[in-house]
Amino acid sequence: MRLFDVRFEETGFDNWDGGTAIWTIYILIDAPEYARVGPRRTTLEEQIAARLKPIIDQYSRDWFSVSIAPKLQMPISGWRGQDTELSALTRQNIFDGLRLEKVRWSGVLEDVEFLQRIFDLKAMPSFDTRFTDAASDIWQHRVNNDDWDDDWVFGDTRFNLLHCSSEQFVRFLAEMVHPVVRPDRNEALQIVQHINEQLKPERWHLVEEERIAGRPRFVGRRFAGTAARSVSRARTVADALDAGWMQKEIERLERSVDTDPALAIGTAKELVESCCKSILAKRNVEVSRKADLPELTKLVAKELKLVPDGISDEAKGAETVRLILRNLTALTQYLAELRGMYGSGHGRDGRHRGLEPRHARLAVGAAVAFIDFVADTHHRRLLDDTEVH
Repeated sequence: MRLFDVRFEETGFDNWDGGTAIWTIYILIDAPEYARVGPRRTTLEEQIAARLKPIIDQYSRDWFSVSIAPKLQMPISGWRGQDTELSALTRQNIFDGLRLEKVRWSGVLEDVEFLQRIFDLKAMPSFDTRFTDAASDIWQHRVNNDDWDDDWVFGDTRFNLLHCSSEQFVRFLAEMVHPVVRPDRNEALQIVQHINEQLKPERWHLVEEERIAGRPRFVGRRFAGTAARSVSRARTVADALDAGWMQKEIERLERSVDTDPALAIGTAKELVESCCKSILAKRNVEVSRKADLPELTKLVAKELKLVPDGISDEAKGAETVRLILRNLTALTQYLAELRGMYGSGHGRDGRHRGLEPRHARLAVGAAVAFIDFVADTHHRRLLDDTEVH
């Protein structure tokens, strides 16, 4: 039984005095053994390198270092437990897209400055025998020598981005669009769109967690089902309307759909109200502070002419559209009323059962379908007005 595997990899090049290749000798051991080695790893690497040096020096003037690393465990074919792990193909597609668009992964930061936001570079090995840690190694070859390609990190085995955990990989992506790393909001949103197109088939996505100086900070999350997709779509609507208050309501929705269905239902109703008020304000329509949800939706329907032009009141299509809109709005309102009957604040007997997440998902889905439709119509009307003038 083989206790370890050995792999040689050219990990750098120094252009001083005619050029010298830099090699790393990887000694790959099983994960349990790697864990037991613990803090003795650096000492062992140095001892192995010292014993190999006289032998290697007889045949080559290249530099080398030794790195003890865990073996990668290959997934069992067909095992469903691997479904949540992002495939190497998806990761590679994301990296290829970044290369094609010439996106600098570290944004406005230097490579070391970016990576140390995620990794402990001082505790990671150097591929260059002149240095003791990854931070010094990376600075030497990216700043001082500038002899590594811009996308070197995608294939660097220390970070192992093609095969690390999904959580670690997605955190790297989220850090790429952090406001400090990429202050240009539009650029960050464009990159997120590209990344999410690749992540979506594997049920991962980047979602907005909070805002820093008006710019979104993203985190990686698994899809939780239809509610997550609805929340993601609601964010797009809020961004298009530049409605800050809607963003706050969306954050509440995301946190409460599964944990507090009554709150999620009430928030879905408030989201529709905020959307209606935002659109009416942008169209300079005065609204009474006392206007309730039915009044607001009537004003929006009238202002946006939700029934297409050229369809008479008697036409079946016009009446069908009216019924859909009326029922869609009423559904959210009725579910909000359920919150009052089944929410907290009233004594219940032992047989009482409150609202469940499925009720919340229904309310959120209805609310998002409505705001998506009216926001899209609002922008369509703006385009139509522009073409006319």
